[in-house]
Amino acid sequence: MKKLAVLISTVGTGSNLQAIIDAIEADKLNAEIAIAISDSKEAFGIKRAQKHSLKIAICPKKENLFVILEAIKPDYIVLAGWKQIVSDEVIAKFQNRILNLHPGLVPQTINGSVKNPDGTRALWNRGLLAEKAVQNFLGQNSTYAGSSIHFLSKEFDFGPVLKRGFVKVHKNDTVNSLYARLKKVENRIYVESLQKLC
Repeated sequence: MKKLAVLISTVGTGSNLQAIIDAIEADKLNAEIAIAISDSKEAFGIKRAQKHSLKIAICPKKENLFVILEAIKPDYIVLAGWKQIVSDEVIAKFQNRILNLHPGLVPQTINGSVKNPDGTRALWNRGLLAEKAVQNFLGQNSTYAGSSIHFLSKEFDFGPVLKRGFVKVHKNDTVNSLYARLKKVENRIYVESLQKLC
């Protein structure tokens, strides 16, 4: 059974953490969450972790993350709304073992691109988080919104892609309506990526 460290923050609601918990409890994911790490005790995901009696660590400074992870020795680190920059030291130690969810379509090569299901160019949304990324799909009149699960690398918002998910943008979509549909896809592709690895 693989050990996971799930990293959350005040950026999200902990829905990916919950999706992973649900998959484990339903015997659909051969893993255990060894620890949930948050940058703040105010993160909503902390409530989810407490409800399921998970071990919790608060890590307000990125310099302390390496020490916490070294003590746990996880097989995989799951960034689920983590907003701190992950240090090169952590990336080097856990190379191709840190999963990140990016609210955009990460290409396979740094100069590459991704096509939407209808053949139009997909948006990478490099450097954009959460609502700002979703707003960009709307602002750029993209036909699809999408997210990628990828291994973290030293290259910003880039790394080997494990899975992508797409959602059709509707004419009357708002950030909230589109993001609600995208989150469901994100939850699914995160669990599917972990299922393959575990």
